[in-house]
Amino acid sequence: MAGDWNTQIIEEFRANQGKVGGPFAGHELLLLTTTGARSGLARTNPLAFIRDGDDIVVIASKAGAPTNPDWLHNVRADPEVTLEIGSETVPATATPLTDGPERDRLFAAMVEVMPGFAEYQEKTDRIIPVVKLRPH
Repeated sequence: MAGDWNTQIIEEFRANQGKVGGPFAGHELLLLTTTGARSGLARTNPLAFIRDGDDIVVIASKAGAPTNPDWLHNVRADPEVTLEIGSETVPATATPLTDGPERDRLFAAMVEVMPGFAEYQEKTDRIIPVVKLRPH
């Protein structure tokens, strides 16, 4: 189950100041905590990211599934989120980008770091959203 997989990654991340092994070894991950749109509960997801100036950028790929990940729905309902990067925890505001040149530029930048995101885009008919996270 994805929940069990995420739980293991989250535990490893927190135990090792943001470092994880397995398929994510050598890549930067963050933990994104959103507020559940229906439940109001905190929901945490490990995500690959890149930096764009002061912003953090994540991709709502759901591994190329036909639907967006639940966390994107939560971000749209409440853009105030919490980021854990390494051993630091910071509040941030999320801005989803679903089309346009900025979305395309940031998606391409992520693909340069992690080419698997291009494969995810090829697997789905939806345009995979990019989410900018601005720490504050």
